[in-house]
Amino acid sequence: MTHRAHRVVALVGPLLELYPVTCASAVFGYHGPDIPQHYEFRMCTERPGPVPTTLGVEVAVPHGLAALDEADTVLLAGWSPGPDFSPEIGDAVLAAHARGARIVGIHGGVYVPARLGLLDGRRAAAHWDCTDDLARRYPSVHADGTVLYIDHGDVATAGASATAVDLCLNQVGREHGEALAMRIGRQLSAAPPRRGCQLQGPAPATLGPIPDSLAPLLDWAIANLDQPLTLRDLAGRSGLSARTLNRHFVEQLGISPGRWLLDQRIALTRALLEETDLPVETIAVRVGLSSAVNLRRRFRNALATTPAAYRHTFRSPAA
Repeated sequence: MTHRAHRVVALVGPLLELYPVTCASAVFGYHGPDIPQHYEFRMCTERPGPVPTTLGVEVAVPHGLAALDEADTVLLAGWSPGPDFSPEIGDAVLAAHARGARIVGIHGGVYVPARLGLLDGRRAAAHWDCTDDLARRYPSVHADGTVLYIDHGDVATAGASATAVDLCLNQVGREHGEALAMRIGRQLSAAPPRRGCQLQGPAPATLGPIPDSLAPLLDWAIANLDQPLTLRDLAGRSGLSARTLNRHFVEQLGISPGRWLLDQRIALTRALLEETDLPVETIAVRVGLSSAVNLRRRFRNALATTPAAYRHTFRSPAA
């Protein structure tokens, strides 16, 4: 029996910022015959036709609001009007949410679920430059200008355009397992997956040099996850003191080196549980958690389930 693809529909405004929309289409698009395609992607707008973009060119959007009637995910990205949108758009988004569609607001798109009341009493990730405005307009929304994204399941929000890949890969992982999300991320040559709790970025610069990127160190650590890496090992590799490296992690990623390492080990564990028959003891060694007992404890703390139960749920039929 074949299942229909999950329909992701990007609802764009009268002026389109292309970057977050193309990021989403890259995650939810076609990745070749070796990667299962669970999604189909399209754009719609209130008035179909040519839509101007921030690049100074126009994009033809043939679909109107009726496309939201069949959407499983409504993506509000590259959204310029902010809180100013028509009642027709509001009604279409509310109707989609009422029948079970997932609403995803990125950057200016956060204003749509906020104004419609879908975020009342909830935290919402907002870009740091519009957090105060969002909080002032919608005091029932707990606007958070520090984290990358917040996912409530039915509604997800991301503060900055550059988090579109992270949030969309997170959705793939939730619905089809971490292994598929990691495979798509690798094909896109995306940076190591960022979790929603990470900071949007360093604090605005004051005086002194800008910290060097951690990317080369992160790539090296991921390639050596089977080793019992410590903060001292990472510091030695980077040529920094442990204290300085810890500060750079917090400034650039919003979490400590130990927390980041554990996140990567749990992600790799999930992928191996989904795609292989390796016993838990072998997986524990491969991901650098040393023993099955340690892996089970860490896994349960992170995901509130056991490796065996997770494998039963997400085991890939092709593995």
